[in-house]
Amino acid sequence: MPRSVNHVASRARRKKLLLKTRGYFGSRKNVWTVAKNTWEKGQQYAYRDRKAKKRNFRSLWIQRINAAARLEGLSYSQLIGLLKKSNIEINRKVLADLAMNHPEAFKAVVEKVK
Repeated sequence: MPRSVNHVASRARRKKLLLKTRGYFGSRKNVWTVAKNTWEKGQQYAYRDRKAKKRNFRSLWIQRINAAARLEGLSYSQLIGLLKKSNIEINRKVLADLAMNHPEAFKAVVEKVK
């Protein structure tokens, strides 16, 4: 008796992944093993870079806060230290937004902690 395999399910599984790799270059889009490896590696990069994105944005916010703080005669670390001492809980994302888009509000925050 021949071996019974569920060809419908395995074909559907492969087709589903090959649809996800549409637009890839060369055999990465239509050769099953190459497409599978490429897609899996892409998922690893996506997971890693979701974490890296958060680091990159925090770094950007710190640079913006530092640039604005230096215009007010403080360094970034001095400003953050004064904020902690004054019990002003404002995160770096909001501080950076104030520094970029509302410089007068940022200046008011700096004056408050000085």
